Amino acid sequence: MSGQGSGGNVIAAICNFFIPGLGHLVQGRILGALFYFIVVGVSYALAATVVLAIVFWPLGVILHIICIISAARYRGREML
Repeated sequence: MSGQGSGGNVIAAICNFFIPGLGHLVQGRILGALFYFIVVGVSYALAATVVLAIVFWPLGVILHIICIISAARYRGREML
């Protein structure tokens, strides 16, 4: 990836919109991909239980948005 604002980051952000963590996987950030996939997925799964929806649905949405922004702003490794 070239850096922030590159076409690769846009594709990664779009991938994260559909599946949390997929954009990070496209960028080669495996731990970030696993983290967002599990955390956002669990938040949405707990929100599916009507009792916990008031807490976990907003949390899932906020984390999903952070996931998308994180992929879009990724700079990669800086070359010295």
